[in-house]
Amino acid sequence: MSRERTIGILIFDDAEELDFVGPYEVFTMSNEMFARSENRRPDKVLLISETGGTVTCAKGMRVEAHCGIADAPKLDVLLVPGGMGTRREINNPALMSWIARVAPGCEWVTSVCTGSLMLTAAGPARGKRVTTHWGFIETLRQRGEASEVLEKVRYVRDGNVVTSAGVSAGIDMALWLTGQMHGEDHARFTQHGMQYDPAPPYAAAV
Repeated sequence: MSRERTIGILIFDDAEELDFVGPYEVFTMSNEMFARSENRRPDKVLLISETGGTVTCAKGMRVEAHCGIADAPKLDVLLVPGGMGTRREINNPALMSWIARVAPGCEWVTSVCTGSLMLTAAGPARGKRVTTHWGFIETLRQRGEASEVLEKVRYVRDGNVVTSAGVSAGIDMALWLTGQMHGEDHARFTQHGMQYDPAPPYAAAV
């Protein structure tokens, strides 16, 4: 039987919506699929903001956190999304020190898009192989905090740090992580429950 975990998703002003809503859907759908098959929901999934209040995301969505960094429980998984807000938050001592403090106690430390900037700046991804949104690859390389910044990949694992490329890649990463935590069969069950079977339009356009 899969053990219970607490998954914390950090949110902040100007975070990219799908960067965290996509993984949130994966992790909570995983719970729903467990509820169908085993009548239990093993993972507690929390949105965490600096103050525990509401944030305004990159495209205007307003989201209320479940808790703040001061009262967040011990985490097994940390996920940091991207968005333009990451450029500001790397200069926020409260969030940077919180990431640095909680990451060592996590089983997995993850990011989507430019969330990798916060993980390299705060320390958990420093000196590791990472990826990010295609438009931020060179900027992250120039910062010199990662050992290597990979491009044209959906997600990269280095130890217990998993970074993913832009926006939709976070869903792929979250499904992979679900497989690591609960087994590949359950991850596929979750994927089926989400009806996640991407078929982007215009793929054959010339």
